[in-house]
Amino acid sequence: VSGTHSDLEFLLNDIMCKLVLIKFQGDRHDQDRLLKRSCTLYVGNLSFYTTEEQIYELFGKSGDIKKIIMGLDKLKKTACGFCFVEYYARGDAENAMRYINGTRLDDRIIRTDWDAGFKEGRQYGRGRSGGQVRDEYRQDYDAGRGGYGKIVPAQ
Repeated sequence: VSGTHSDLEFLLNDIMCKLVLIKFQGDRHDQDRLLKRSCTLYVGNLSFYTTEEQIYELFGKSGDIKKIIMGLDKLKKTACGFCFVEYYARGDAENAMRYINGTRLDDRIIRTDWDAGFKEGRQYGRGRSGGQVRDEYRQDYDAGRGGYGKIVPAQ
């Protein structure tokens, strides 16, 4: 397989988006309707060492937070680089999308996206090794995300 690291990351992000759509119980219209009124954000590309307190401090600048759900490795129950942030008000979530998406936290550029609403079980990584799928195929060493990918052997 040829291609650059960014090509692989783009492909994995595309696969993850499709997995989210497949898991959603309802049609695309239902999902779009929920996303347009959602107060919940998915936050990705976090360091495995980022704490809930750091998330609260950063995202609290946009408004009152109802709850934060940290993403966990489904096998080890340790942080695996994502979370959900739920606000009380849609406008506060919109401010977070506008001003926090693409900023740095723990020396990583974080990304935010609208989430249709947290459901129990979604706090766990969906990768075969328990973490996130995108970390399983990473070929470079990333200390903030557990080192090398779990499926691709270190070279």
